[in-house]
Amino acid sequence: MSKIFYTGNREAKLLSKIESSKERERIRTISTIRDNVDSFSNKVAMKLIESGLVETVSKSSIENQIARCLDDLCKAEDFDIDYMVAPFRTLISNPNIASLYLTAFIVEKLINHRDVIDVYGSDDDIYYCIQKELTTLLQ
Repeated sequence: MSKIFYTGNREAKLLSKIESSKERERIRTISTIRDNVDSFSNKVAMKLIESGLVETVSKSSIENQIARCLDDLCKAEDFDIDYMVAPFRTLISNPNIASLYLTAFIVEKLINHRDVIDVYGSDDDIYYCIQKELTTLLQ
């Protein structure tokens, strides 16, 4: 026999709290990035190059591209963000939206930039490198 599950008021409240906490975290992350676009793009570009994940002829060009991507993230609609990160949604179980968006940008668009020689490492490596820098920014 199959079980019948009833979603009661208690479960609905719990699901609502989970969704609202995710949305608050998303807003807080994007707001923090908006306030620190230049410094954050510098740190991420430097870390990606130092880690050997991105090989380039111009660090400042990569930094400018990342800053432009972060600016687009801050101005983007929820649908546009979800569309950009859709192929990478299963990368980890509970991803940070900004790190995932920047990972998608690096893997899909930055790799074709004229100043980028190559992008090395897996998607996981790139995500965790970005997430590490974002964690220090959010604290």
